[in-house]
Amino acid sequence: MCHDLSGPLNTLLGALEIANEDPEAAAEAMPLAADASVVLGQRLKLLRAAWAGGAGPMAVDEISALAAGLPGRNLRLDLGQLHAERAFSGPAARLVLNAIMLAAEALPGGGTIQLSGDSTRQVMVQIEGHTAGWPPGFIGYLADPDAAEQAVNRDGAATARTLQGPLTALLAQCSGLRISVLLGTGTEAAPPLLLDLEVRQ
Repeated sequence: MCHDLSGPLNTLLGALEIANEDPEAAAEAMPLAADASVVLGQRLKLLRAAWAGGAGPMAVDEISALAAGLPGRNLRLDLGQLHAERAFSGPAARLVLNAIMLAAEALPGGGTIQLSGDSTRQVMVQIEGHTAGWPPGFIGYLADPDAAEQAVNRDGAATARTLQGPLTALLAQCSGLRISVLLGTGTEAAPPLLLDLEVRQ
């Protein structure tokens, strides 16, 4: 998270410092500061919605707007096949947002994240890119919550790429939702994920 925020934050602080020290350069520095503040705000909104809890129902366009806060790595989010006559429930929306963030981490070289399905039942998450691959250990975390919890609590060893996987797995479990992996699809490194959005009792 700190890495994702540090880029726009450093740009913002640097532009403000230049504008303060050299008034003649302010005309060029302030637009940079404004752009960086927008990016920073988008990322904070995404992280708050995905991680803070207490989120209410969300429509597809709200999820799309929040996804604008994904770190820019030449990513394309395709929600065109996501049928949502009703809004996602709060827990389902959080899981979908975390799955999108996980997919972004799984595409370090850029690519496409595609969601399809129904907002009240199941959503499939597919990724496509030259270096597409779910973070190491993620599929195992879906079957082993204890391992996922240990990965989240591992002091000093977690990075954005390694943390999002166990966090997403634990979020699904704690919410009574389920993530399945659709193996045998010819995409061994990045098989599609199926999010079951009906709460299990």
